[in-house]
Amino acid sequence: MVAHVKLAVILCASVMLVSGLAYTVIQLPARETERTNPVVPQPHPTNPSGTNTSGSPPVTPPGSNSTDPTGPAVNFTDPSSIQELVNASNLFALKMFSNLSGDGENLFFSPYSIFTALAMCYEGAAGRTADEIRSLLHFPADNQTRWSLVSSLIKKINADNLDYSLNTANALYIIKQSKPLIEKYLDVLARYYNAGAFNLTAQDTEKARQDINSWVANRTNGMIKDILPPGALDIDAANLLVLINTIYFKGTWLKQFDPANTTQQPFHVTPQKSVQAPMMKRTDEKAVFNYTSGDGVQVLRLDYGGGDMSMLLLLPKDGNTSRLEGSLSVERLGQWKHDLSERRVDVYLPRFRLECRYELGTVLKTMGMATAFSNSADFSGINGGGLSIGRVIHKAVVDVNEEGTEAAAATAVIMSDNCIEPPVPVFKADHPFIFLIQDNETGNILFMGKVVDPTR
Repeated sequence: MVAHVKLAVILCASVMLVSGLAYTVIQLPARETERTNPVVPQPHPTNPSGTNTSGSPPVTPPGSNSTDPTGPAVNFTDPSSIQELVNASNLFALKMFSNLSGDGENLFFSPYSIFTALAMCYEGAAGRTADEIRSLLHFPADNQTRWSLVSSLIKKINADNLDYSLNTANALYIIKQSKPLIEKYLDVLARYYNAGAFNLTAQDTEKARQDINSWVANRTNGMIKDILPPGALDIDAANLLVLINTIYFKGTWLKQFDPANTTQQPFHVTPQKSVQAPMMKRTDEKAVFNYTSGDGVQVLRLDYGGGDMSMLLLLPKDGNTSRLEGSLSVERLGQWKHDLSERRVDVYLPRFRLECRYELGTVLKTMGMATAFSNSADFSGINGGGLSIGRVIHKAVVDVNEEGTEAAAATAVIMSDNCIEPPVPVFKADHPFIFLIQDNETGNILFMGKVVDPTR
């Protein structure tokens, strides 16, 4: 019943995508309940306020109102409601999915996490840098509108719920600092993104890396343990910052699968290749789910406890996931969800766990925000100028089983000086080395040797 499929998970405005199993959409709660005391990161007691400023006036990113001519016919010019911001974020999700998807490879990421991390960069961007980020994220140009929408969406995600766990967190880490951060930027992050700024300049970069990784692990229930790999912060720069977003979800199925009914069944990776996978199933009389079929695809919604969150699975009838991916749009997702109706369905779904890591620099440049990674980057709203994005690292994990789903993701944006004089290298051959004598024109090696003890 399950053919070579791909799985995509989208939390609220975007959220997590998986490939290799079947498409999924995790929907946000519909109600507007807000957390009385929003979660604010508190991992370090060091000065988080960045009280010194550069004296430069706050920068207001100009942005533009252009829409993507290749996208669906939806108005993304200036989101004025949470739903419109969610639509903009979902459009970004589908674009990112298209850029990351590869034949034969599982895919899982959180577009919401990436979207939010880039949004925090945008708050300090100006000029062409801001225009490119805004064009990619479809942000409203008006600051107050954008801040209100972002803040409301974060509060909505972090709203208390007894039926499932869903939360997101943001932070700014200052690793090296020769120029003070602009107070206005820190205030925007704290007020609208619930992001604390944590000064780690007093410790070495390896200790800072470990502290950031620990903060991320604590906010993802230990699912994301190493968002920053060894050496990630070993950058020769006078100013070095890391912006972090995390998101975590755990929910149990409203109608759970009985582990006793899970058996090894063939999963058709391609028409020519099958693997044995643990296949969960619900074929009893109570297996009533929201379902629709048409345009060569079956669509099934599996609700989590409480009914506010769900997984939407898209199964191509002919097994051609490439064709399905090419037709995905915000409008089509909306139409599928509109067409769902309850009926008896025999459900077979593989149990799986995916863990994926991505370096997103090249992808984001391809998607249209190359200036942010160049020496022409303008993030003068952060510290007066001189910063650019060096790396955007993303990691996501999902575990789907008979009981329900647990998923987490984190995004780290590493920013540093973009106009640094390279240090003078020191070549001190005071230990064994290899040498060769070559023809420079042809590269022909004429002699080759190794010096272990030059005194012998």
